[in-house]
Amino acid sequence: MARATRRRERARGAEADGGGDLARKLIDAATTLIAERGPQAFSLREVARRARVSEAAPYWHFASKEALLAAVAEQGFTELAATMADVRRRVRDPRRQIQQLGVAYVGFALARPSHLRIMFGPEIADKTSHPTLRAAGARAFGLLIAAITEAQRAGYARRGNAWNLAVFAWSLVHGLSALLVDGQLRDRVRNRRDAAALASRVTKLLETGLAPR
Repeated sequence: MARATRRRERARGAEADGGGDLARKLIDAATTLIAERGPQAFSLREVARRARVSEAAPYWHFASKEALLAAVAEQGFTELAATMADVRRRVRDPRRQIQQLGVAYVGFALARPSHLRIMFGPEIADKTSHPTLRAAGARAFGLLIAAITEAQRAGYARRGNAWNLAVFAWSLVHGLSALLVDGQLRDRVRNRRDAAALASRVTKLLETGLAPR
């Protein structure tokens, strides 16, 4: 009995020493589980089983199921922000930049559908209670606001509140992303190439919608 107890303690210590590696393993397991079963059929016990750690291990990094989901969402926003920042570095024309940001958003959604569902779904009741998640989301949205502000200064976007215009642009590309991720357009969009072409056409409307009157 004492020997078994010591083995369990050593195993727990090894898991705890994993630190960030264990947290990433749990986030990856959670993302895979969400992709397979959806966010509703999600439990910390199953995540621990998938990650091959003890049932107590998730609680060393995440106080609750919602905290782990918040970490998944934060990872998604961080990756989205990195993708958007890359577009802003590569595409210097303010008009094309906004369109390409939209295309990149759709591409991210198709590559990370599980993240997208948690980032914007109801599973995290109060995102403001997770400061790092809130900051990651603000960084991503701030990149869109910055792109629109630059387009306004260059005379390619109408005057007005850049936040409002960013919500308009975001609504368009997020709506398209949700339709694609949920398979609502599968009759017309059969593969990633079709999705990219549609995203390019739809986001081209941003140039018309944001143009000065």
